Amino acid sequence: MRCTVDGDVVLSRPLEGPLSSHVGAFAAWLREQGYALRSRYQKVLLVACFSRWLGKKAISVRRVCAEHLTRYLRSRARRVKIHQIHRGDAAALRQFLEFLRRGGIIPAERVSPCRLTPVEQETRAFETYLRNERALAQPTIAYYVRFIRGFLKDRFGNGCAALSRLSAGDVVGFVQRQVPRMHRNCARLLTTALRSFLNYARYRGEITSDLAAAVPCVANWSMTSIPRGIPADAVRQLLASIDRRTPGGRRDYAILLLLARLGLRASEVVRLQLDDIDWVAGQVSVRGKGGQRTALPLSAEVGAAIAAYLRHGRPPSTSRRVFLRVKAPIRGFLGPEAIASLVGHTLTRAGIKTPSKGAHQFRHALATQMLRHGASLTEIGEVLRHRSPQTTTIYAKVDLDALRPLALPWPGGVR
Repeated sequence: MRCTVDGDVVLSRPLEGPLSSHVGAFAAWLREQGYALRSRYQKVLLVACFSRWLGKKAISVRRVCAEHLTRYLRSRARRVKIHQIHRGDAAALRQFLEFLRRGGIIPAERVSPCRLTPVEQETRAFETYLRNERALAQPTIAYYVRFIRGFLKDRFGNGCAALSRLSAGDVVGFVQRQVPRMHRNCARLLTTALRSFLNYARYRGEITSDLAAAVPCVANWSMTSIPRGIPADAVRQLLASIDRRTPGGRRDYAILLLLARLGLRASEVVRLQLDDIDWVAGQVSVRGKGGQRTALPLSAEVGAAIAAYLRHGRPPSTSRRVFLRVKAPIRGFLGPEAIASLVGHTLTRAGIKTPSKGAHQFRHALATQMLRHGASLTEIGEVLRHRSPQTTTIYAKVDLDALRPLALPWPGGVR
């Protein structure tokens, strides 16, 4: 006797077991998330078999947990042929259990808290300080925490992290061992993180001497190189290569325009919400670093691209994010790395070679073009939303070849 679930998923047997009444809701949720019929069929069939197995084992709904997934998959592996086992089966069952937990059908897993090492306790406390007292951006916090965790492990290992035992020699030795293996910018970030942590430890009274002053300085020659921006011709070629007849193409085209025309960071594109766009005023509100919000003008070109995506490319979703994944599960991008990956794949597909594959090269290109068209560094900093004027000064060093035609002849000529 066949069984139809959610209108189009047809199973050869009726639903059985303690979770049978929830399989239909799970199938409907899969449809909402944009899964294709074949994928929905495989997932629904798997959870139906899992529910039937639970019934045979006399396991009630409230007792279902992750351990049962492992037991079921082992039992199933002994009974079915190898070609009937899919690589994503375990993930599909975990997805089903998470769906049931969100609906309150099964209780949340009780995870016994792991015992933190002394080093991890100090690191967590410093992380909380950076977030609550310093209000640093999350990416900056992640860098600081990684460096300080390494420093404390290097000094104390798995033993007691007695900060009062730290000395200037410990600080200098750690920097001398780490810096030779790092890029200059990363090394500077390491020393900044160390100074921040040592000042924090002194503020707490864990150390009495000013160990932050013992952190060696990393050589930093200001403006040793020009920010590598994507050439204007490459931007035009890249935009022309996008197939805007497809939903994914409309999305990618709108994202690339936001990067190239407004100079948005990848993280700002990811966080962009539907409510951030004021179509009447022709503005977009951008969430920048440290929670800073800036209203930028939405040009006709960029606005038309976003509108085309929203009308004819964006899949139905309850998410308020502007840009969503094309493939299931339909949701916003998890982080700025997704935008960097999109840029890299698009450049490769178009056969365009650029100084880098990341999204930041569009900001550099925009700043360089503005400078060559007569914009001041202050104006560039306002457009790129730099919190410090020092960040913008790097663009003062432009291509010398572009400046040579503007140079006045040397008095007396060349001898």
